[in-house]
Order: sequence, then C-alpha cells, then structure tokens
Amino acid sequence: MIKMLHKAVTILVSVLIGKVTRAMFTKAWTATAHEDEVPKATDAQRKWGEVLLAAALEGMVIALVKAAVDRATAESLHKLTGTWPGENSEQAEGSQQSAERPKQPA
Repeated sequence: MIKMLHKAVTILVSVLIGKVTRAMFTKAWTATAHEDEVPKATDAQRKWGEVLLAAALEGMVIALVKAAVDRATAESLHKLTGTWPGENSEQAEGSQQSAERPKQPA
C-alpha cells in the first residue's frame, strides 16, 4: 500500500516538477547563451555540439531534480508511516531499528 502511495505521489510530483524544471532550464539557457530558445535537434541552423550540449545539460538538470524529489518523497512517507516505500525496504527498516535501539553495555 505504501509503495503504491509513493508511486502515485512521485508520478504527480514528477510531472509538476518536470514542467517547472524545463521552464527554469529554458530561462537559464536563454539568459546565459543569449538566445531566444534552447537548440532543438531538428533545427538545421544548429551545430551538433550546440544540440548535444543543450540536451545533456537539460537531462542532467531534470534527472537531478527528479532524484531529489523522489528521495524527499520517500523520506517523508517513511517518517509519516514508518515504512520505507522504495527498494530494499526490509534493509532500511532493519538499519532504522538498529540505529534507534540503544546499545547495551557488555
């Protein structure tokens, strides 16, 4: 159930954040490159280097923001429910419990 909730929240947030991130990237590109728009792969006037650089930077920014949002969502759900919603949830629970458990004197 928690994994399904996490997936639904992540999809919704990812779509919203993706749109915002693309808009921010476009503004940043146009401001720093002093151009009206980000180079498109099908633009005959653009060189390979311009197109690939723009695509690589845009992909990096979007992937970075997505990873940050996914991680924040998982941690928030973990704090709310006590269950880790992602991969290795059993290991996360075990390490969380052992971290909270006080060490007993020898």
